[in-house]
Amino acid sequence: MIHRVTVPSLFPPPTYSHATIVEAGTKLAFLAGSVPLDADGRLVGEGDPVRQAEQVIANLSEQLRAAGTDLAHVVSTDVYVVSGEPTVLSAVWDVVEASGLSIGPHSSTLLGVACLGYPGQLVEITATAVVPEDPRA
Repeated sequence: MIHRVTVPSLFPPPTYSHATIVEAGTKLAFLAGSVPLDADGRLVGEGDPVRQAEQVIANLSEQLRAAGTDLAHVVSTDVYVVSGEPTVLSAVWDVVEASGLSIGPHSSTLLGVACLGYPGQLVEITATAVVPEDPRA
């Protein structure tokens, strides 16, 4: 069972929760960072953080599917963007928000960073998700 908490005494978050509580005994999937590479290892969206975010979400969806879960069961993410510009961070967040990750809403941190692991990589997302006992849940 997932319980998302938005604390009334704190600033209301736009599309995420302040905390996510998962009942003990629930199976969790901790996913490695999803990156903007295609199945052949080629960078998708060179120089375009929005296109890279779209590829990252597509790859994250595949990771989740392989773990027996989906975007709706994600309870926490860290979104890394190579930029210090709020407009770039916001544009990437718009992709995250439109993806289905914000259905929960999940707990998330959006970070501007100096660089990521692959040449030309501008976006990466790590995630933790509940793996439901009933895949239709």
